[in-house]
Amino acid sequence: MSEIFEQVRSLCLAASAAAPALALTDSDTRNRALLAMADALCADRDRILAANELDLRNAEKNGVPRVMHDRLRLTEARITAIAEAIRAVTLLPDPLCRAEHFERPSGIRVTKKAVPLGVVAIIYEARPNVTADAAALCLKSGNTVILRGGKEAIESNRAIVSALKGALISVGLSPDAIGLVEITDRESANALMQMRGLVDVLIPRGGKGLIRSCVDNAKVPVIETGAGNCHVYIDKAADLDMALAVTVNAKCQRPSVCNAAETLLLHRDIAAAFLPRFYEATREWQLELRGDETACALLSQMLPATEEDFATEYNDYIMAVKVVDGVEEAVAHIARYTTKHSECIITADDTAADYFCGMVDAAAVYRNASTRFTDGGEFGLGAEIGISTQKLHARGPMGLEALTTVKYMVSGDGAVRK
Repeated sequence: MSEIFEQVRSLCLAASAAAPALALTDSDTRNRALLAMADALCADRDRILAANELDLRNAEKNGVPRVMHDRLRLTEARITAIAEAIRAVTLLPDPLCRAEHFERPSGIRVTKKAVPLGVVAIIYEARPNVTADAAALCLKSGNTVILRGGKEAIESNRAIVSALKGALISVGLSPDAIGLVEITDRESANALMQMRGLVDVLIPRGGKGLIRSCVDNAKVPVIETGAGNCHVYIDKAADLDMALAVTVNAKCQRPSVCNAAETLLLHRDIAAAFLPRFYEATREWQLELRGDETACALLSQMLPATEEDFATEYNDYIMAVKVVDGVEEAVAHIARYTTKHSECIITADDTAADYFCGMVDAAAVYRNASTRFTDGGEFGLGAEIGISTQKLHARGPMGLEALTTVKYMVSGDGAVRK
């Protein structure tokens, strides 16, 4: 076995060894640890910012797209916000307190109790806030966590994890509850995917290529998350002022995230009226529009779209545009290109809305609201570990409950099955 494999395995062994004790901690202990983690991030702010500045300089040198720098960048305000988000997690209900009790005619007494998943591994890209967020959610739910971030954020991640481990030690918990894979080449990710028996679930957070690699190659259970080729369909019965506000928000508020819209579908009857308004409304962001033949004929600034454009999650100020004959064609287009993340219809027609919402297969389906709301905080979950686009175990924003499973505890008075 390679040296990298052994280093990753050593981290997983340590996390696995720490998991049983963490699972038995009470809610107060875990909340004290979370508060200590938040305080540690604020106390180490200068060291974390210095590390982040090094990451940003390396990103510039290595040609990382400018729009991705927003995900990578930390500021004093962002570190404060991350710490506050951790403190907010302490206010959420303990997901391990859920239990059901029932008795059977056979004489057995059954308790169905929520328990942690165990060791959660997360592979993600240039988002150092995920390092703290994921660690906090895993700790709150009694899970140990192995974090494998991208090379773009490695210095930031080292500084953040160092602060978090110190906080765990200060409250008497094992620092092995949070592990960081510091080798960021592909071999380390592949090694983590092979840790069957040591990793209970793997959650990839990032682009389509990363997620597909995990789904195709992992020998541990994977929760498919994140890739967001999200669509907004504007129906002929839409209020165009509403449609404009929602679509601009869905695309331009923060284009680098997975719930940003990537494709605009327009009913033929309103396309000519809407497209020039949308172009003018997005000029401040210099949004590049790539359309089908009909869309290009309606707007001279439109670039011709290719087949690949409609399948692309841009994470940038680029949007594909297609003119369709109605809701049925819009739904068929989405079925062909969707990543099953978030899809939206803008309409005042209940029949069209019901058809769209019933036929579209996605974790979140919207009517007259921006796709940007697909988020654990916005859905009232308090926080999220990721957005699941699959159907087993969890779907949509994954809060604390999604980081637990159940254990059946059965007792009797010498009961035997007849």
